[in-house]
Amino acid sequence: MTPMLEATPASPRTLRRAAPPAWLVVALACAGQFLVVLDVSVVNVALPSMRADLALSPSGLQWVVNAYAIAFAGFMLLGGRAGDLYGRKRMFLVGLALFTLASLGGGLAQEGWQLLLARAVQGLGAAVLAPSTLTLLTSAVAEGPARARAIATWTAVGAGGGAAGGLVGGVLVDTLSWRWVLLINVPVGAVVLAGSVRWLTESRAGDRRRLDLPGALLVTAGLATLAYGISQTEAEGWTAAATLLPLGAGLLLIALFLLVEARTAAPLMPLGVLRLRSVASANAAMFLSGSAMFCMWYFMTLYAQNVLGYTPLEAGFAFVPSSLSVVAGSKVAPRLMRRAGARNVAVLGTLVAAAGFGWQSTMTAHGGYVTAIMVPGILMMLGAGLAATPLASLATSGAAPGEAGVVSGLVNTSRTMGGSLGLAVMSTVAAAGTGGGAAPEALTDGYALAFRTSTAVLLGGALLMLLWLPRRISEGSAH
Repeated sequence: MTPMLEATPASPRTLRRAAPPAWLVVALACAGQFLVVLDVSVVNVALPSMRADLALSPSGLQWVVNAYAIAFAGFMLLGGRAGDLYGRKRMFLVGLALFTLASLGGGLAQEGWQLLLARAVQGLGAAVLAPSTLTLLTSAVAEGPARARAIATWTAVGAGGGAAGGLVGGVLVDTLSWRWVLLINVPVGAVVLAGSVRWLTESRAGDRRRLDLPGALLVTAGLATLAYGISQTEAEGWTAAATLLPLGAGLLLIALFLLVEARTAAPLMPLGVLRLRSVASANAAMFLSGSAMFCMWYFMTLYAQNVLGYTPLEAGFAFVPSSLSVVAGSKVAPRLMRRAGARNVAVLGTLVAAAGFGWQSTMTAHGGYVTAIMVPGILMMLGAGLAATPLASLATSGAAPGEAGVVSGLVNTSRTMGGSLGLAVMSTVAAAGTGGGAAPEALTDGYALAFRTSTAVLLGGALLMLLWLPRRISEGSAH
């Protein structure tokens, strides 16, 4: 009896502090990532309905996507740094709550500007949330094969969220209304929020240095101004003052951002991390890949609905094979990485995606489903899934623990920054390809030109990866 009397039972507080199972942390992190990425693509199927209901212009329609993407990319590094300094769990919860409330506001919007504002706030919430998802995951799983599998799951869920957006959006738009592509986030976000409060444990790295808010504002304003300037080329041309002034101002803001980062004591993006070959090369590859991949769902959805006459639900079902292929590619990638190396798998995935984009660029106004959507879509997304996991693994390798959040944020920033600017560029390319026409044949010519341009970007990205990426993840810290 004496030993039993002397034993001190664990208090409820001690039990609450016990680390949750790694699979549970991975599940919650992946759920947050799924919501963030889903909202990039779920809106695409609803774009024609939004335009009709809120009387949005073609450029306004583009900003429904870009308002989210630019806020997401611009504040991602701030979100990553905040997670390092103030706690990954805390920032995960703050970002998820803001994202959920903004989704409610967007779903109830009565004017176009209200929807765009809600989308921008959603992007801010996603920027705070997203870096913590990867950091929570890598903190819970030791480096090695287990972490590679966890990152592959995170990548697959994120990629699957982007791909599933078409189906989810199609079902919601056809059975309810476009508003539910945003309102659906509210109950899901509330459930994930409750689970995260209960199960996630807090972690942070570094001291409580102040956040680099000027840096975040400069990079966000620079991206938004650049994207606006690029979008102006469609109506004004490249040499008009309405185009050159915002382009110049955007470049100046980005240059000021880099100057601030080089001189501040607590930079948003420590430029020193870019001295790591793995971090610099993988993020450059992410930027190029994102500029092409981000546009795929946007133009595929418009092609299916505006040219082939698909309903939102039919368009959503049409993308199911692509959804499955991106998940499959993400899950197969770690096995290939062990045999062929991260660099080779990234190059292979990018070349597969480029083949799909090239095939898609042969689209016609009367294309059949199998050859005009399904097969090229499978190739594009299979390649995206294969490339994403090795690039994310390389981009996060070799960094110090105190920089984990900002490096994780940089991964998503590079991809989303490339995507937001890529969408602005490719929308301008597509508009030029239509020759000002609105007939199905003219629209098809424009979309095809955008896919041909994306093919060239991906081929350039594959060459960059082959020449610059380290061969294996273990080399990341050595170069």
